[in-house]
This record gives sequence, C-alpha cells and structure tokens, in this order.
Amino acid sequence: MDLEGYVHRSVRSHKSREEIIAGLIQSIRSIKREDPTYIRELAEAVYEEAVLTGNLEDPIFRYQPAGVSMGDFGVGSRGTGDFYAHKKIAEIIGKTGACVGVDQMDDGGVVEEHGNYIVCTVDGMHSRLSDFPFLAAFHVTRATLRDCYVMGARPVMLFSDIHAADDADVAKIFDYTAGIVAISEVTGVPLVSGSTLRIGGDMVIGDRMTGCVGCVGVAEHLTSRKQARPGDLILMTEGSGGGTIATTAIYSGSPEVVQATLNIRFLTACKTLLENPQILQEIHAMTDVTNGGLRGDIYEMARTAQCRMIIREDTVHDLIDPAVSAMLNRLQIDPLGVSLDALLIVVPGKAAESVMSCIQKTGITIREIGYVEEGESEALLEKDKKRRPFIPEFRESAYTPVKRVVDQYRKDFSVMQKGIDSAALSAIEKKNQMIRHLSNSSAGSFA
Repeated sequence: MDLEGYVHRSVRSHKSREEIIAGLIQSIRSIKREDPTYIRELAEAVYEEAVLTGNLEDPIFRYQPAGVSMGDFGVGSRGTGDFYAHKKIAEIIGKTGACVGVDQMDDGGVVEEHGNYIVCTVDGMHSRLSDFPFLAAFHVTRATLRDCYVMGARPVMLFSDIHAADDADVAKIFDYTAGIVAISEVTGVPLVSGSTLRIGGDMVIGDRMTGCVGCVGVAEHLTSRKQARPGDLILMTEGSGGGTIATTAIYSGSPEVVQATLNIRFLTACKTLLENPQILQEIHAMTDVTNGGLRGDIYEMARTAQCRMIIREDTVHDLIDPAVSAMLNRLQIDPLGVSLDALLIVVPGKAAESVMSCIQKTGITIREIGYVEEGESEALLEKDKKRRPFIPEFRESAYTPVKRVVDQYRKDFSVMQKGIDSAALSAIEKKNQMIRHLSNSSAGSFA
C-alpha cells in the first residue's frame, strides 16, 4: 500500500487530519502488526510529510495530469493502448543520433561507435511474479538477452535493478539474483552491475517486488525490424512461453506447465546464427514473439518496415509447446495474442532453407509461417486463401482471472487519447524549457 498516496487522496476528499491518521493506523497495522506507539508515530510522520508536498507550485514539481490511469489505458498490457503510450514516449524523446531509436519500436536501441554497433536492451520482470523471485528473474533475463540477440548482437554483459517494498523479505532479492545468474552462467554473459532499492522507501508497505534486467551487446550486422522488405519470408521457431505463460499457469491452477518455460532454446537458436556469420548476413530482421503476441509483433513490424505482412494461421499453432497449447485452449486464451517467446526471422526466400537448416541442427523446430509483400503497412491473417486484419487488441489476451474482469470494463479509448496527447505535449514543453534553462549559463531559476 502507498501510504503517501493514501494521504493525498484523502486530502482531496476533504477528510480531516484525525480521519486520515486513523485510516493510516488501520492500514499499517494490517500489514506491520508492530508496537501501537510505533504505528501511530509512523502514521503521523507520514501525514506530516505528505501534506507538505500537496501544494508545491514551482513548475519543476508539477506535471499536467492526463486524467487517465496506467491501468485504464492498458500501459504495460501489450495492446493498442500500450503501443500508443510508447509512441508518445518516443515523441518526448524526439530524434536522436541513434542508428535504431525508440521511434522504431524495436527490441533494442543501437548506436554506432568506432565501426561497431552497440546494442542496449532492458526488460521489466513480470509484475505477477513478485511472489516468485527466481522465476521472475529467470524469465526477464532471458527476455533481455532475446532482445539483444534479435538485433543481431552478441550479448557481452547484463545489469539489473531490484525494487522491493518495505515489508518484503530480504531473501527475495537473493532469490531474484540467483535467477539472473542461472541464465548468466549458462550463457556466459556476466552480470556486472545493478541497483537494489525499496519501492517508495518508508512510504510503501507490503511485500511487492519489481525490477528489470538489461543487456549490452555488440553487432556487426543489424537485424532490426525496419530491414524487412517485400519478397521476404517469415520464419518462426517453436515457442513455449516465458513470464506470461508461467503467470498464466500459476494463476490458472496449472503450475506444472511452468516447467515447459524453463529452457534456453531461443537463446541457443540465436547464438547458433551468430556463430554462422555468412547465414546471419542473409537475415533482414528478427524479433521475439512477446509484445501482445504474434498479433502485436507482426503489426508493429509491418508499420516499422512500411510493408504488408501476411501470416498463415494454420502454420502457427503446431509451433506452440503441446502443454502450453493445451492450457491456452482449455482457458480459451487466444494463442496469437500472448507472448510465446518464439523467434521470428524475416529472410529472403533464397536464404530461408539455409537459415532453417542452421537452427534445426540444434534440435529446434522452425517453419515458414508467412511472407512480406508490397502494399499498405498492415498485418493480415490468412486462412483458406482468405485474409482478415491481424491487429492487436486494446490489451493482450486476458490470461488470468483478474485480467478477464478488467477487460470487461474498458473505457472509451478516444476520450482517454485526448488526455494522453495533451499530457505528452506538456511534457515535451517542460523538457524544452529545461534544455533552454541549462543551455543559458546566466539563467535564473527554472520556470
């Protein structure tokens, strides 16, 4: 629970100091169950600190609210709302000197240094795996390595960031670190740095944990999404999922399916391609099936590459791990709308066989699932020679009971969009004001 947030909301509701402190005491006692004197003194201190921040008028302390919550807009839920928010983030960042920047919505960013491409990726752990630190770290480490590999880069180091709330057991950060290092050691990519903090310091009680793992790699040949071109074929390896599938399994009463996710097949496939540079050079683009599933990744790739991409529906389902597929079917979850952690490769037709042969030698299954053609930037799903739009939903497929409930109470996107646009423009103006302030050595206070 966010104690500071509780005070701010209560003040806006015109509750008295006594009412607010009483509510704080009740909330703190439900989690901490410590000495009553300590709890009261903590509640009073929280109140005193929080009210001091409620009326700060200097522009540096304020932001223009969008009037739209993260949950309502689906930020982090890998659908149209999330993609839209990330486009706004790209607008705030603006044009940079990067070879591959955030505006391309790719798996990682790329800069060039002394003739080499330096690739940087970062992924956040699955939010519902807070109670399972080792699994959370295992899957997020695989994810950031995947994102590095699919840019055509050789990973050279990992870094991590762990945030645990005030009442989380310290063992959580140890278990999380062990999950990172399990992947680090088996892949030979060292974990070199990181940060460990509490979520909200003393102001957030509970045992929730979150964190991320990032990767830096080096490449000579980039395989970013924009390289895809008409005439290419789309290949896909087998997929058994990662954090999303593990979460689905845990919260649907099928924990045994988590075992299917504990592998490094994707990393093995990518490493094999990098060890065969003559084959890697033939590949135009790669990505992993994560962001809103195949629906999201193909849609975004088509937009980035400015071409039409067609997926043959019948070719995909057999590439999903049988245990995972059975669970998704039982739960009526669209397998094309969730993260399968499969490898997508876009390659000229003449090179497809050599790419598939290279990967198949590792024992990993790979097949052709679609193709790229001239035309409008769009993604299509083909079945029985008929095509229909292949687009992401507002949120990824609802893969837990909670997500199914949330999905039923969606708000009007167009109304929310206006608030999002306005808030992004305000952030851009604030950024520009600070740049002007910092560029002027004789400037006074920021305003």
